[in-house]
Amino acid sequence: MSKDSKKLEFYGGEWMSFVPFIVFLVLIILTTFVFGSISNGALWIPAFMALIVAFFFAKDKKLYSETIIKGMSSKEAIIPVVCWIFAGVFSRILRESGLAAGIAGLAANLGMSGTFFIIISFLASALFATASGTGFGTIAAGMGVLYPAGVALGAHPALLAGAIVSGGAFGDNLAPVSDTTICSATSQGVDVPGVVRSRLKYALTAGAITLIGIIIFGMTSSGSGTPVGAIEYDSVALLMLIPVAITIYVAIKSGDIIIATTVGIVLAGFTAVVTGIMDFVQIDPGAEVTKKALFRVVGSGLDRTVDGVIYTGINSMIQVVLLAILLFGSIAIMREGHGDVKLLKSLGKIAKTPRGSEFTIAGMIISLSALMGLNAPAILAVGGSFAKPLSRKHGISPYRTANLLDATSCTLVYSLPWTPAIIYTIGFTKDGVHPLTAMEVTPFVFYAFAMLAVMLGSIVLGIGKNDNMKGRTLEDFEEKATK
Repeated sequence: MSKDSKKLEFYGGEWMSFVPFIVFLVLIILTTFVFGSISNGALWIPAFMALIVAFFFAKDKKLYSETIIKGMSSKEAIIPVVCWIFAGVFSRILRESGLAAGIAGLAANLGMSGTFFIIISFLASALFATASGTGFGTIAAGMGVLYPAGVALGAHPALLAGAIVSGGAFGDNLAPVSDTTICSATSQGVDVPGVVRSRLKYALTAGAITLIGIIIFGMTSSGSGTPVGAIEYDSVALLMLIPVAITIYVAIKSGDIIIATTVGIVLAGFTAVVTGIMDFVQIDPGAEVTKKALFRVVGSGLDRTVDGVIYTGINSMIQVVLLAILLFGSIAIMREGHGDVKLLKSLGKIAKTPRGSEFTIAGMIISLSALMGLNAPAILAVGGSFAKPLSRKHGISPYRTANLLDATSCTLVYSLPWTPAIIYTIGFTKDGVHPLTAMEVTPFVFYAFAMLAVMLGSIVLGIGKNDNMKGRTLEDFEEKATK
């Protein structure tokens, strides 16, 4: 909240600023028990109703209205929305090109099984996310290409989706260019390379646990895809790997998913048209036309409609965009009502020892990131104002504090069913080979739970308190900060 903004007051006090989240979660639970599963469309309805309920608890209705608009129109809200739209179009072009079937057919010829393909998908996603620093970009690439290919190979759909999300979480946690890495390091006044080096032991341990979980579950389950050996594909579709590779390279070099997906959309569309996989445009196509088109105009006069691959790519992201915008309205209400400050102060009262401080920092990040569905804002809220003075007071290495902030922020935020990461993931399966619900994917994001166990275990065992100190004292960091 800015210094000049007016505090949003509620009947019942500052804790009432959490009403939107409480109502949202209660409605999700009720929806799950009544209907058995939740889709992304069913999630933005509770998010909208939560804002309606909280309205009656606000003392200043006008300020409440302005706060919602402020949150929904913030840069924090618009950046992921734009990324999702661009990634949705790029992913749809790849999906409709037949690339997934090509990869599946090639993998089948090489003798890959469903479980082995899931392992490869996790490693590939982790590598891409670590290089590019984008968890959501990794999910878009993996769910657009690897997911349908793996299902066709007989991979367990939910396990495969969970592996892809896990790879994204791994890279978001470890990548030097990740916003969480940068936020956690700068908030503690330490260098990013040093933070990444000290974080390796946590990330690799959680990654190893994830692989073990995939292997164990994969050996005891099976998918519902086409049996290996019965996959038909057009080898020309494999040429679409060229724009994929270039897009990945651009993402790594630029660190910007908009730039990368813009390049990807142009190159993928061009490749699909030049190779004859798709038409550029179709005007009034007959019923016998089966080839995909980037743009399609059907009908005439007032009955004329426009669709095509680009249209469906954008349309596929509408549900997650609506949910994100509504959630950012709730986040703004919590912030302007000082709910986050109230929560942090309450947690801070239990930090009486170094171990208590570490548990408090982890609890702050896990709570806020889980409520917001976003990790970088949670790190910014906790890092400088609470985590830094707490860790300094109890002699905890600033690298250790940065690791606590980042690693714990990449746990539940990637695995809870209402978070943008999960909703984004199931959005890619909606009209695909095997649609998934949020509740189906959540248990299989093994990395999120593994990292949570690793970090909590390190606190209990006292591991990492002196991360990267190498004979330095906390005074050294304070002197550096003043120069």
